[in-house]
Amino acid sequence: MTVARKPYNPDALVDVAMAAFRERGYDATSMEQLATAAGISKAAFYHHVSGKEQLLAVGMDRALVALELLLSEIESHTGDALSRLAYLLRRVVELEHDLLAEVTVMLRARGNSTVETEALTRRRAFDRRFAELISEGQIDGTVRRDLDPLLASRLVIGMATWLVEWYRPEGQLGLQLVAEHVVAITLNGLASPTSRPTSTRATHELQSTQLRKKM
Repeated sequence: MTVARKPYNPDALVDVAMAAFRERGYDATSMEQLATAAGISKAAFYHHVSGKEQLLAVGMDRALVALELLLSEIESHTGDALSRLAYLLRRVVELEHDLLAEVTVMLRARGNSTVETEALTRRRAFDRRFAELISEGQIDGTVRRDLDPLLASRLVIGMATWLVEWYRPEGQLGLQLVAEHVVAITLNGLASPTSRPTSTRATHELQSTQLRKKM
């Protein structure tokens, strides 16, 4: 009996490539390895794409477009600055869950090529918008005024995006629980005394026996 070969298109090959880049690193992954992972010949792979750089560009663009679209969602423009920051953080965590390979590769980019440099520029634009939101929160009184907005934004985004290095969607820690912890830690650190939450579901979860067992 003949087994039908799995059909591939450029998008499916990007999926294969981003998973490989996340596991091995971009530089350490060859086109031959990608072809083997896809179950097709290297010649067939080249029929769909020009090479690794194209795969990297498309994969990182997926993550960057999704990240940029978060800023256009209505909740990103509704309410006080602290509420908008909390919303964006939850959405960033969800995005990392949904596009784990793409976001991981994008975050590991160091500007070693034109593709990576362009990705860094777009990523930094998002970071600046986050810093602007912290500044807006200092003006509306929901965010502490003793913090440097750019430094605070880098620390908060760093905490949220470091999830890609340890979070596993198939693991026991649920996405909602992780998101709540990120938000709780951030809000308690950024919020002014008058707007700091006194209790959150995440802090109660953190103290639970169930969570300690999962960790």
